[in-house]
Amino acid sequence: MAKAKTPGGRRTMGTKVAPAGQTVAVDAPAPKKRVSIPQFFSQVRAEGRKIVWPSRKETWITSVMVFIMVVIASIFFWVVDAGLTIASQFILAIGQ
Repeated sequence: MAKAKTPGGRRTMGTKVAPAGQTVAVDAPAPKKRVSIPQFFSQVRAEGRKIVWPSRKETWITSVMVFIMVVIASIFFWVVDAGLTIASQFILAIGQ
């Protein structure tokens, strides 16, 4: 089903507004066609050819960036955990 463009520039998909008390019929989506097994695998191969694999350098840089972010996140959560531990011990010590 094609998307209808509204005057505001937004696109809607199969929604229609009716005056109060009236109902509007919306077209049901067309049933999907069955594809044979050889045709399915042919389509899978065609989609596989469209994949752009990252180079070795891009993979290395991305892996290093992930490792750095993990280290930063672990330090952040360690500091927050230590702070909350100290704060909770201080609050619990007040009651003794």
